[in-house]
Amino acid sequence: MSLTSQRARRLPLVLRNPSFGRVWAGQLLTQAASRMFQVGAVWWLVGFAGGEHRGLDSGLFLMVSTVPAVALAPLIARVIARYAPRTVLAAAAFVAGAVAVTAAVLACAGALPLAVVYAVGLVLAGCQAVFDPCLTTSVPDLVEDADIESATGFELSTQSVAGLCGGLLGPLVVDAGKLTGVTTVCGAAYLLAALLVGSTRFPRRTAGHGPASERRTLRQVLAGLPFIRRVLVCFAAANVFTTAVYVVMPLYTREVLHATGSTVASLETALGAGALLGSFTGGRLPGRPVTVGSACLTLMAAALGLPGLFAGHMAALASMAVAGWCVGVIGVRFVALFQRLVPADDKPGFFAVMQAVLGATFPVSSLVFGALGDHLTATTLCLAQGAGLVPVALALWWLGGRANATGQPGQDAPAPVPAGEAS
Repeated sequence: MSLTSQRARRLPLVLRNPSFGRVWAGQLLTQAASRMFQVGAVWWLVGFAGGEHRGLDSGLFLMVSTVPAVALAPLIARVIARYAPRTVLAAAAFVAGAVAVTAAVLACAGALPLAVVYAVGLVLAGCQAVFDPCLTTSVPDLVEDADIESATGFELSTQSVAGLCGGLLGPLVVDAGKLTGVTTVCGAAYLLAALLVGSTRFPRRTAGHGPASERRTLRQVLAGLPFIRRVLVCFAAANVFTTAVYVVMPLYTREVLHATGSTVASLETALGAGALLGSFTGGRLPGRPVTVGSACLTLMAAALGLPGLFAGHMAALASMAVAGWCVGVIGVRFVALFQRLVPADDKPGFFAVMQAVLGATFPVSSLVFGALGDHLTATTLCLAQGAGLVPVALALWWLGGRANATGQPGQDAPAPVPAGEAS
């Protein structure tokens, strides 16, 4: 290998592969915009527009925001498999941007009704539900086989960075400019992402795209992956309690801390920073993926219950940071495992199903914890989150032991290349 090639290999993937770099930037923009709108809208409902049912209203909004990924999974899988990834990614970002800009114009003319806010959230979530699995599926179209681990690390760490930026800016922008401000910023981010992705050349063409006449159905894909199927069920159950933080945090800020949107932003920042750190350190942890995952769920249970026992800003910040780290570690270990175990032709369907399965409990979580928030204290909700994760952690640990005993594939897979080495 020449000295020039060696120097090029030392550069971060997003610099030595311009195509991947532009798509990565588009991912960062769309996910940050999506998170900004969700967090900003929830804080607007709790802190400005909410009446006697702030918890229920915010829970309903988050429930609506998760419906597309679940309800449209078969359609999303077919679209990703049939059309070129650049077309799908650019179209999803453009539609989201057009809707957000339209909402900003309407908000300037007058206050948006709750139904319109819910509708905007539904469309933006639908576009993101198409964008995310399509990007994951298109990674082999953008990078060489040797760079797939690095690309996976970048993709997962980007989710953390985007969540951090969106979670930080959402409440602050709402405090400064209400919904007009947040929809304007989100619209600009989506449209810039569409421009970046639309100008990208996808240099490779894998077997995962094209006519789907011989492609297996989603049911057949999951039926052939029993170990992965059980792991997804465990994490879907965990999401009932982990994703409730997006309802509980604003309620906790208002009821217990008696603070403003800047405090919500600080908690979101702690959550995103923890997830980012987890995505860079998860690959360095020893142990099999299931062992690491069950340990992280146990630690997350303790972290989420902490603010319920010790009310205060510092306890809440520590809770979010540790919980975010656990999410980042679990993500990098298991997505890399899935990339190895799932056949290339099945990836469009699998990643759409994965998003749907993991998001299926989010509407239930948002609605239940939102409704409970109108009747129970925020500290009680924190304790309920922590207690609910304990049996899930035990179930995942048992699954790992059973997989070892029966010799199922996947539990002994090597740890992924640490995401930190991608940069």
